[in-house]
Amino acid sequence: MDSPSAQPSAVPQLRIGARVLVIDSAERMLLFTSNDERDGHAFWYPPGGRSEVDETAEETALRELWEETGLRDVALGPELWRCRNIAAWGGVTYDCRERWFLARVPETTIDTAGFTENEKALIGGHRWWTAAELAAATDRLVPANLAALVQTLLRDGPPDTPFDL
Repeated sequence: MDSPSAQPSAVPQLRIGARVLVIDSAERMLLFTSNDERDGHAFWYPPGGRSEVDETAEETALRELWEETGLRDVALGPELWRCRNIAAWGGVTYDCRERWFLARVPETTIDTAGFTENEKALIGGHRWWTAAELAAATDRLVPANLAALVQTLLRDGPPDTPFDL
């Protein structure tokens, strides 16, 4: 995840990607943190990133999950949500289009050795969050309604079809 920039480019560049909402056997969600370049405030978001050429959303999700967490052989669950937003970082404005997937994993230790140099520079840490902790979070969550989305997901299960955030 890249952080927003104060002086973005004028024409958005298309950025296709995928995110994975990782939930462990204790019903905790894995999130990473970065600081917003504009105001320095922390924000939290799930693993994921940009698709490579000719890569499917599912392939992107699994590759990013492995690179950012060390988790291999994860059974990717259903697609939950789709998100489109305009974001800026590093002086570039992006038209971000992401597909969000669910992955259930056992309680595990995260290995960030696969971080890219950019991720090493931007990601300040990670932690596992309970639904109650998400609901009480004072830092920004991405998306902003992540706590409510997770609460609904844990209560009702995945949606029958992915919906737009």
